Amino acid sequence: MSTKKIGLVLSGGGYKGIAHAGALQFLKEQNITPSVIAGTSSGSIVSCLYACGMNPEEIFDFFKSVNIFDWHHFTFKKAGLINVNAFDKYLYKVFQDKTLADLSVPVYINATNIATGKLHFFDPSTKVVDAILASSAFPGIFSPYEIDNTLYSDGGIINNFPTHILKNKCDYMIGINVSPLLTIEPHKLNSIRSVATRAYELITAIHNIPQAALCDWLIEPEKLAEYSIFERNKKKLSKIFELGYQTAKESYTSKYNFEKAVL
Repeated sequence: MSTKKIGLVLSGGGYKGIAHAGALQFLKEQNITPSVIAGTSSGSIVSCLYACGMNPEEIFDFFKSVNIFDWHHFTFKKAGLINVNAFDKYLYKVFQDKTLADLSVPVYINATNIATGKLHFFDPSTKVVDAILASSAFPGIFSPYEIDNTLYSDGGIINNFPTHILKNKCDYMIGINVSPLLTIEPHKLNSIRSVATRAYELITAIHNIPQAALCDWLIEPEKLAEYSIFERNKKKLSKIFELGYQTAKESYTSKYNFEKAVL
């Protein structure tokens, strides 16, 4: 039995966050349990669902149940195409009024203070639903989320892969980055959403490089670059889950000697 403290960091990536669940399924099969977790955007959702006791398959099902582009979610009254507050109903079913301190392991969630431009990590007394909605408020698509008269947007604007927060809080760090950057075909940049998404991916990829270097074990499914962060095709969602699982398995056996490092 390992006495070392294992940290887990989950990047943002929209529906590609389902790959986090796939990777967690492999970790579960290896009896690898994190002692502390950090997450941004979709990574914040998975982090909190996991720390609340959901297994990877249940996390996958949760993502499939949420339809971002339901017309009921669109707004003309806030600074975004979609009212981020519309999603609290999905989250309250799971978390109700739980705070981050109520979760089974410490979870660090970040968001961007959109007024000051500074990165913010939420206090353990923050309600889980508030922290997730703030961290996941993708700019230009979702309206900023207000907590205590402060407006927050997606944590990935400044740090999409917050490994640094766990640097001195664990002995061994596992990072799962579901936002790898590869060249894409020009014909796929054919809408406002696709161009805005691509610009966001470019920005986050630059910041991810030094953060990834802090990981002892990096799980980064490169083929996820072929999928949209707003992917809704059910077959593709299953493939995203499988990519997370297979990449964790392949990197575990071929690159990172976890047992030697931790046990």
